[in-house]
Amino acid sequence: MAEKEESNPAGAPPAPESGSAPAAEGGEEGAATTSKKAAKKAEAKAKKEAEKARKAAERAAAAAASGQGGGATEDLAKDNYGNVREGKKVQVSSEAAEISLKSLDESHVGKTVVLRAWIQNARQQGAKMAFVELREEGAWTIQGVLTASAEGAPVSRPMVKWVAGISPESFVVVEATVQKPLEPVKSCRVAQYELHVTKCFVLAAAPTVLGMTLAASNRAVTNFSDEEPQPDKSVEAAVEKLSVADPAATAIPAASMLTHLNNIVMHKRSPVQQAIADIRAEVKDLFRTYLKSHGFKEFEPPCLIGAASEGGANVFRLPYFDREACLAQSPQFYKQMEIAGGRKRVFSIGPVFRAELSNTPRHMTEFTGLDMEMEIKEDYREVIFMLEGALLHIFRGIKERCPTELELVRSVYPCEEFLLPEDGKEVRLTFAEAQKLLREEGPEEFRNVPDDEDMSTPQEKALGAVIRKKFGTDFYVIDRFPEGARPFYAKLSDEDPKVTNAYDFFMRGQEILSGGQRIHDPEELEARIRQKGIDPASPGIKEYVDVFRQAGCPAHGGGGIGLDRVVAWYLNLPSVQLAAFYPRTPKRLLP
Repeated sequence: MAEKEESNPAGAPPAPESGSAPAAEGGEEGAATTSKKAAKKAEAKAKKEAEKARKAAERAAAAAASGQGGGATEDLAKDNYGNVREGKKVQVSSEAAEISLKSLDESHVGKTVVLRAWIQNARQQGAKMAFVELREEGAWTIQGVLTASAEGAPVSRPMVKWVAGISPESFVVVEATVQKPLEPVKSCRVAQYELHVTKCFVLAAAPTVLGMTLAASNRAVTNFSDEEPQPDKSVEAAVEKLSVADPAATAIPAASMLTHLNNIVMHKRSPVQQAIADIRAEVKDLFRTYLKSHGFKEFEPPCLIGAASEGGANVFRLPYFDREACLAQSPQFYKQMEIAGGRKRVFSIGPVFRAELSNTPRHMTEFTGLDMEMEIKEDYREVIFMLEGALLHIFRGIKERCPTELELVRSVYPCEEFLLPEDGKEVRLTFAEAQKLLREEGPEEFRNVPDDEDMSTPQEKALGAVIRKKFGTDFYVIDRFPEGARPFYAKLSDEDPKVTNAYDFFMRGQEILSGGQRIHDPEELEARIRQKGIDPASPGIKEYVDVFRQAGCPAHGGGGIGLDRVVAWYLNLPSVQLAAFYPRTPKRLLP
């Protein structure tokens, strides 16, 4: 009797005792038989209900431990993740050190760290595990791992699911323990370590669908048309979550330059564009440090001027209070004023504006100029040698300082190595020698190029191919341009007045620098101005000539280098626009 009571679940009706029921009218024996059968049936049902209750209790306990219970079950990891936009407070350990991925090393293994980065990709693997690719500036990426614990803290199953659902390109802060993976994570730049994430908070959420994915932004741009493209929604949806490192990214169609600029944030986030920008910064630094080491002083010319700086029509004019102003086409006049003002060697780095309606891969309406001017002691070739030295220093410096960036850019824009001449074997040709070489060894269509007319772009490119093959260099100088191909301030040669002491520098058959010796005598300068059909008393020109009348000015020369072209042609990019931060063209004023 007692055993039967113990087997019943709480609240189940006990089986009746044998003989306790009153006898039925049909007889005492029949009633007793019926009572025993009912008792056995009730006992079996009670055991079955008890087993069901036991299993339900076990499931509820397991669900509570993993945080996957019903609505009333508490998520023990709820304070370890969330979106600040939805009011979630970021709570990371004060003792955890903030790191950057480029500084991660063996000393961090086993330690708790904090990282602020973009979610490049996220995927869930089962109910208990998720993987995320976290990206810092540039191409610094690392794998993060989340694993739900049996206890439900510090990572629960709801947390795993939530993190796996974060939109790519959202900015997050994570707390994690640095560990070594079982094998290197080849898809990430930081391959020898991974982060075991215990906290993750979204600081800035990205939209569900991006206008251009990171994978698309990191593909080579081949279309530089200003026409609006027709978006392919199916492709866009298919590639939305692809990692830059994902092999399937090679199937993504390249976006046009217009799409890149209309989605400027993703354009600038692409590792290849950041690598180009880093190389550009190094070029500026190398130019500056080389010239400073040779006694040059930096100065700042104005961008707003009172008249066209070169007397031409290709100038941007704008209202300036009660009169008109122009955007400087060149800092050259101001470089010369610095020399006249007592400086021996000067340089500047700044914007230059050209109102040229040229929609080519070589032109922009605003670019950055690297300009220098120096006193000439005996011969104008002193300036050529100085500029040549600066550029060779830049080219060698890029290779030494930026190997990782160069590798990244060439993985997207493959090209042949930029060839430099051996020391003492620099290629310097006169204009006449260059034209003779083109006639003799260039394509058939250039067999009759003259020596007294400036080169066309096709001629320059053809000559570059000839010089690369003949001399084994992509960098060379052409000197002594014909008088008709140079402006009024270019000094004529004492040996041959049909040519000037002026020169151009070339990279891969494209011009990147123009310069020469300037006329420093005011009478000679005025005569040349008249010879070019310009009125010496016209606005801007008169003030320029007056500079040399105010006091004696030594012989001097210089040159202006297009920074954007140096970067673009060294990397052999398809357009100079890719080397600019925010390219300006006749049809592009935004962003």
